[in-house]
Amino acid sequence: MSRTGNQLARLESEEVARGVRLLLARPLLAAVHDPDGFDLIRRRRDPIVKWFDYYCGWRVLVEPRAGYARLFKTTQRPDRTRPAQDFDRRRYILLCLTCAELLGTTTITAEALADKIKHAVALEDLPPFDPDRRADRSAFADVLEFLEQRGAVENTGTHLRSDPVVITRLLAAPVSPSTVDSIEDLTRETRYESAHRSLWHRHSTMRRLMDDPVVYRSELTAGQLAFLTSPTGRKVVRTGVGLAGCTLEERAEGFVVVDADAIATDTRFPDDDSHAKVAALLLLDRLAKGPATTEELVEEARELLTKFRNWAKAYQSDGGAGRLAADGLALLEAFGLARDENGTVRRLPAAARYAVEELHD
Repeated sequence: MSRTGNQLARLESEEVARGVRLLLARPLLAAVHDPDGFDLIRRRRDPIVKWFDYYCGWRVLVEPRAGYARLFKTTQRPDRTRPAQDFDRRRYILLCLTCAELLGTTTITAEALADKIKHAVALEDLPPFDPDRRADRSAFADVLEFLEQRGAVENTGTHLRSDPVVITRLLAAPVSPSTVDSIEDLTRETRYESAHRSLWHRHSTMRRLMDDPVVYRSELTAGQLAFLTSPTGRKVVRTGVGLAGCTLEERAEGFVVVDADAIATDTRFPDDDSHAKVAALLLLDRLAKGPATTEELVEEARELLTKFRNWAKAYQSDGGAGRLAADGLALLEAFGLARDENGTVRRLPAAARYAVEELHD
């Protein structure tokens, strides 16, 4: 191959790797929010689609005219620790009602939409929604921001313009929710019922490696672990991880896929962009000394809030220490750094990355 040919091949592989990681971080990527990223995915659509299909069994849909790319992530292990923008049950209800109304009315004012939702809530016998209440207005604003970030809604300043096609792409479940009765049925993938078992082992293993911060051997099934430690399986995994521009770190306790450019990372730790993340890092110092009860972690948080009176003002109130400890612990569990076992919290092996070392002169 000529020198020019080598350069073009290297450029293509780099762009495909970047496109894969962009979609891992933002499964619904809209051109209006990331025009360069969308253009890259549009140009390298075929190899990106093939990568996700072969290694993860995930479907990718790229719509150049509509201006969005959608990675339909599917898992048999729904992650309840990473809701949309920390949505609570109230916001999820409003999100569903808002989408339902926008599918029938593509141009509407925010006030009129809120009024429609108010009436829909009453008809469906759901918890009341009053746009005059501050809490409800805040929840409604979070829902609209969520939809705007994904290109499902455009705020023109006077009206909201919705894209019904994008709204229908928000849900990534392989089965229509109206046809099932449980979460387990919602995530059921019939393709694996008649396929060779090795296909499921490849896809399920790669899904966990590419989507989870850390994967412990003890969390893998016997089939997944056998696939990952076999010469053939390990070669497939390392090749797939490499094509995505990442590296696979293997330790005695488990595996970590590292993206040195942090493109595939949707949230970072450690980071000082939230009080909970700062608290989580400090709670790790306590756990480094040994297991702790949740009450002991609450006391650690209380001491922290007492020491820094002007810090984390949202937690400087009654019950604030408990909320701060709970939020910090939730982050540690989400990143695979700690585990709450019936009220006793233990540090997990990956937390050793953040251990404080004493320097001796």
